Amino acid sequence: MNLCQEGFLPPAQISSLFLLTIYYCKKMLLFFYGLFMDIDILAKNGVNPTNPRKAYLEDYALKIGTRASLIPAKGERAYGLLMSLEKEAVTKLYAEASVSDYLAEEVEVVIENQESRNAICYNLPQEALSGTNASYAKALYALARQLDFPEDYLAKIKKMTSSEA
Repeated sequence: MNLCQEGFLPPAQISSLFLLTIYYCKKMLLFFYGLFMDIDILAKNGVNPTNPRKAYLEDYALKIGTRASLIPAKGERAYGLLMSLEKEAVTKLYAEASVSDYLAEEVEVVIENQESRNAICYNLPQEALSGTNASYAKALYALARQLDFPEDYLAKIKKMTSSEA
């Protein structure tokens, strides 16, 4: 079993696995929560993910400022897609100027069958979160509806579609 893709180690061992995954694995499990959940957007960026699955991250909330990120929030859930990607493609994707400030974090997500998976999630540092982006929120809302995310989560995204959000 390839631990770079499968994420089968317990959370206590994630820290040592995290560096191994980032630096040595050819394929990585990534959790996307923004517009990178759109396979067509990834394909336009030369990224061809495999095995996309709906998942959620406990105790995090989506924040859409000028850009999207996840912030720690006890009792909240952030929904997204878990995908396998080539490490080289991920490196290229996050080298793009518009997302180069995002940092890789180790996370434990829950997939649809309630199994946990260790994954990597790119987040914008909280100090870099500012402003609003209603057009991004509208596009994300449409994508999240298409992915059939829970209604309460859709309502939270919809609130961010107005420029006052």
